[in-house]
Amino acid sequence: MTPERRAEAPGPDGTTEVGSRGRIAAIGSVGGVVGGLIGGGSGVLFVPALDRFTSMTRARVHGTSTVANIGVCVAGAAAYAVGDGALDLRVGAGMLIGGTVGGLLGPWLLARASETALRVLLIAILVLTAAKFAVDAFGSPLFTRAVVPPAVLADPWFVVPMTLVVGLVVGAWAGAMGLGGGLLAVPSLVLLFGVELHVAAGTSLLMFIPNSIVGSVVHARQGTASARWGWLLGLTAAPGVVAGAALGLALDAEVLGLVFGAFALLMAVREVVGLARRATGRGPRRG
Repeated sequence: MTPERRAEAPGPDGTTEVGSRGRIAAIGSVGGVVGGLIGGGSGVLFVPALDRFTSMTRARVHGTSTVANIGVCVAGAAAYAVGDGALDLRVGAGMLIGGTVGGLLGPWLLARASETALRVLLIAILVLTAAKFAVDAFGSPLFTRAVVPPAVLADPWFVVPMTLVVGLVVGAWAGAMGLGGGLLAVPSLVLLFGVELHVAAGTSLLMFIPNSIVGSVVHARQGTASARWGWLLGLTAAPGVVAGAALGLALDAEVLGLVFGAFALLMAVREVVGLARRATGRGPRRG
């Protein structure tokens, strides 16, 4: 059997970071479908996959995922805009501005966080997201419509500052974690602003274009990203994003929510297993 070709990328301290181009390209393709389907959540696949199949540190993994999200968000937002114009610019503009500022703060926070803290935060977000969509699909719909009264949602004095603040918080989290932000942005758009789920997914992708660009620049400057692996992921993800967006627009909102929740739960279980192995000194084998 012919051995798999592996490549090396320079690390921040002069060491080399080993990974397989073929595997990383495959991760990009699958992650692109996920990102297009759920509104920019490719990072929930990119992060654990890069951690498993490359020798990068956890901080570098999160930063590299941020670089890859540029391609995911550009392709996805374009696909949703063409597909029935599924974007809400009224809410999305404020989220975009706040998210861009947050993209500057996120990498700074990442550089100061421990690897265990990053893993625990990711697990918490994934579990809460999975629970939210499971309840919506099988029982009382908690977040299928805004909890804010319609009269308040019609008031620009509420919408403008709230979108800026939410965009800032979600953008900082996305810039630090490299998850694309869809796991937080989509529920926020639905819960706070009454945006329909399909439209929320497209709007989420739009707001994270500048967030990903700004975050990538900061990550590159402080050494918490591999531009080489990030661009490979982003380029190979783009076709999958278009396919995922088309699938997302075709699915019923409840079915889409189930897909979103099931995927988040699967990734949470994977991260819990990884954290347990690290705690017992039996970390996952790389390669």
